Amino acid sequence: MKATKAKKKRSKIQLEPYQVVLRPLVTEKGTKLASDPQTRAYTFVVNPLANKTEIRAAVEELFDVKVEKVRTQTRIGKPRRYRFRYGRTKSWKKAVVKLDEDSRIDFF
Repeated sequence: MKATKAKKKRSKIQLEPYQVVLRPLVTEKGTKLASDPQTRAYTFVVNPLANKTEIRAAVEELFDVKVEKVRTQTRIGKPRRYRFRYGRTKSWKKAVVKLDEDSRIDFF
């Protein structure tokens, strides 16, 4: 007789679109990705609790564009030292959003 595990139901907080996408990530690499017509990719700092489908829905609603693909990275905080104290920077989540051919975001 096989023992089956019951799936645990996780309670997930419902996030509003402005709580999912925190800010655009303006870096040299991100600006190059956004300006290249073949990549059409934009980078954002997003809420660590958000998943890819929530990020897609939030970007589509906030910027009125069509999202083709979402890639995410969880960036781990780095150890830092200030004088005699040791600490760690905050961990954060990054999303690279690829848009449809007809869509464009004009904030760069």
